[in-house]
Amino acid sequence: MRVTRPTVLTTAVLGLVLLSGCRADGTDGPSAVPTGSASAPAPGAPSGPAQSSPAAPAQPSGDAEPSAGARRVVDAPKAGGLARATGAGAPGDVAVDPGEMRDGMNLVMNNYVLPQGGSVLTVAVDNVPEETGKRREHLWRGMLEHIEWDPELGQPEAQPVDAGPLGGSVECMLASLAEDGDVVCGWADDGTAGVAHFPNSTLPQAAKLFVAMRGDLEK
Repeated sequence: MRVTRPTVLTTAVLGLVLLSGCRADGTDGPSAVPTGSASAPAPGAPSGPAQSSPAAPAQPSGDAEPSAGARRVVDAPKAGGLARATGAGAPGDVAVDPGEMRDGMNLVMNNYVLPQGGSVLTVAVDNVPEETGKRREHLWRGMLEHIEWDPELGQPEAQPVDAGPLGGSVECMLASLAEDGDVVCGWADDGTAGVAHFPNSTLPQAAKLFVAMRGDLEK
């Protein structure tokens, strides 16, 4: 609030102040503040009308934290009925490049053992900062490199499949010149993305198993 000060003091008031030897409260000394100056507030005393406390400073921006109820990817001991491989059967250090990992993100990478032999490699991330479809494409490229797909053959065509109860987008691609062989599937939804490689499979078989595995990998 802006305060304006008086510019004129009447002679009668000024004379009364100067002749007065004590303040109205009985203490000695002048009670008037010289025109054009401001009195210093006593230590700990308020200097003016009560004001609301200042708002807390805004926290610095950073990587987004997962919102309440956001889905996360989990290190499931079983996925779609398949047991997680351990020991020598577990994937190496970084079997597939998951893309940039930021604070608050989780990465889960596992092999799940198939009854007929071999395993399904899964890679999934959560709290994805960008559009999750783009992260799925990054994971797809990494998986195709992992299975040594020849880029001269072009990009396998991804086909949408029934996403199941978790919703979002689920697509699978046949990375083989035959009707069966390597199949790569991926999901993308609000905050998570994941892919899996199914060896010696058909697209319908891989799609069905992938949706079942996703139900255990994403919570």
